[in-house]
Amino acid sequence: MRRSKVPVSTTDQRLLDTEGSADWLHTDPWRVMRIQSEFVTGFGALAELGPAVSVFGSARTRPDSPVYALGEQVGRALVEAGFAVITGGGPGAMEAANKGALEAGGTSVGLGIELPFEAGLNEHVDLGVNFRYFFARKTMFVKYACGFVVLPGGFGTLDELFEAVTLVQTQKVTRFPIVLLGSDYWGGLLDWLRGTAAAEGTVGERDLALLTLTDDVDEAVRTVVDDGRRPRG
Repeated sequence: MRRSKVPVSTTDQRLLDTEGSADWLHTDPWRVMRIQSEFVTGFGALAELGPAVSVFGSARTRPDSPVYALGEQVGRALVEAGFAVITGGGPGAMEAANKGALEAGGTSVGLGIELPFEAGLNEHVDLGVNFRYFFARKTMFVKYACGFVVLPGGFGTLDELFEAVTLVQTQKVTRFPIVLLGSDYWGGLLDWLRGTAAAEGTVGERDLALLTLTDDVDEAVRTVVDDGRRPRG
């Protein structure tokens, strides 16, 4: 740095000056350190997790909903098949999958996110990590899982679903099963992808084959078992 770019104070001076501004806490260089800490924390917490499956679904699913019961079945069946269950740690369908996993004696993981309208992890999580940044959290969902099971959900669930499909499509991850559970809910989306997107040539038939649609929890788990435990490239 030269001329006007030379700072008027030294780094040591700014470090030791207790009367200085705290604005540096909110600048991008400091955020890099915070982001790094989130990755370190996530890697440290999940590195020895073992085989796991990420389960997604709406935080708005009510406990008396059939989808909630479906989520419990998924969590239980995955544990019985030898997997830990990873969710976003929130209420609704996520809570249901965590509950099913915990009651089946498995490892129930919640990867929470800082949001203005949701607080804390659900009570059925026994290994939890909270994140400030979506991209750090999303990395953990993929890195420590060998497949996704997707229950009915909204924008957040769709975001996680299509990011996973994109990663498989672009071969960032391989042999990564993605199961949509609930044909009444997801059927219309797949019809649109086939009838509109594929017809326009914006997606290919091979892309659509990356998704498995079923109403059967056992079939969903079999899909993960058959594909998810193969080595990924």
